[in-house]
Formats: sequence, structure tokens, C-alpha cells
Amino acid sequence: MTERERETAEKDRVRERVWAALEREGVARFPGARGRIPNFKGAEAAARRLAALPQWQASKTIKANPDAPQLPVRVQALADGKRVYMAVPRLRDPKPFLLLDPKRLRVDPRDAASIKGAAASGRPVAIDELGSIDLVVCGTVAVNRDGVRIGKGGGYSDLEFALLVERSLVDEHTLLTTTVHPTQLLEEELPETEHDFRVDRIVLPDEVIETRAPKRPTGILWDHLDEAKIEAIPALAAERPGGT
Repeated sequence: MTERERETAEKDRVRERVWAALEREGVARFPGARGRIPNFKGAEAAARRLAALPQWQASKTIKANPDAPQLPVRVQALADGKRVYMAVPRLRDPKPFLLLDPKRLRVDPRDAASIKGAAASGRPVAIDELGSIDLVVCGTVAVNRDGVRIGKGGGYSDLEFALLVERSLVDEHTLLTTTVHPTQLLEEELPETEHDFRVDRIVLPDEVIETRAPKRPTGILWDHLDEAKIEAIPALAAERPGGT
């Protein structure tokens, strides 16, 4: 087993343990925990707590993941008059982000912020059309107090972040956050690869944790990607050195 395979297996074990704990404790909500960024009881309270942060209040543009537990965050952002970027699933389109601009919406924030609503109301944008981002909200399966996070697998959040770094749309001043249930906060070291990024704030329904050791990759790590992955993501293929 290679080092990368070992790290993947370790992450899978953590995911399975957290998904099982959420289900066992009865805090997972529709559509369930396993195999995804888990929706959780208290997601609305976590969104309100995130919105109380001064960095949120100062932000004008955020990037948020499209998963169910962060729906209240996206609704809050639009209600607060913030522009929201959401990634297209698996970054599969040449224009891999959707822009939700509250000044242009013709439906209420709750309808616009859903995956279906964003597809109908959002404007597809290419990497070249993106503006700078003040705050990032990412989906998480497990996280520790150092800000090391584990997603659902696939690495798309890391690729989104790397693409933004390559274009200087996020930098060391961009706040990286996640909203989670306390069950997802683990008091242990978590496996971490070179391309992973850490979050600056962990927002729980009743607490905000400032993490101890921020870490941000400096861009796309091409040696971590195979040809099939690159070709499946048009925006990534276009960024490849030489553009081939």
C-alpha cells in the first residue's frame, strides 16, 4: 500500500466512524449521514452563529459548498445581501461556478440557495469571471481543533480552493470556515495530505472554535492528479501548465 492509499484508508475509517456516530445519536437529518457531507440537527443555529462573526459581517462575497447542512448558511448570506458562489457538482462544466447575486434574484433566498434553485437562478461563471472572495464555507465530515478537516472524499473542495488560489481570488486573509455538529468535532489527530487545506473557524450550533494551526496549499498540486481527473474538469485542464 502506498502512502497515499494509506492516508485514504485512514480517512475512510474516520468518515465511517463519524457517520455511524451521527446516526446512532439521532442527530443526522434528511437525506442522512452516510456517504455525504452530513446534514445535522442544529445547522440553522450554526449558520446564525457564523453570521454573527465580524468577518462574516464585513464580507461581501462568499463561496459556499452546495451540501444540505450549509443550506442555512447560503440562505443567510443571500438574506444579508452577500454574493454567493457555489460550485457545480464535480466541477464538470466549463463554467464551474454559479453566482447568486441577491440584487438580481427574483425568488426568495430560501428558494435560490437550494441546489435546484441555484441551477435555475444562478449565473454560470468561468474561473476568469470570478471576483475576489472574502470568506469560504466548506462542507465537512470530521474536523479537529487544529482545523484539519475530512470531506466526503473525491477532493473537489480542495481542487476548488486550489483553483481559486491559482487566480489569487483567495489569500491568507480569506477566512476559511465550516459548520458542523459537535459529534463531527474530534479530539484527535486526523490524517492530512499535502493538498488538504485547514479551516480557520469551526462553527458549532453553540460555539465558535478558532483553530490553532492554519494551513493553505499554494495552488494545484499536479502530481496528485491523474489524467482522467484533469480531463473530467475543464477548468482544471485549462489551468494545466501548457494548457494541454
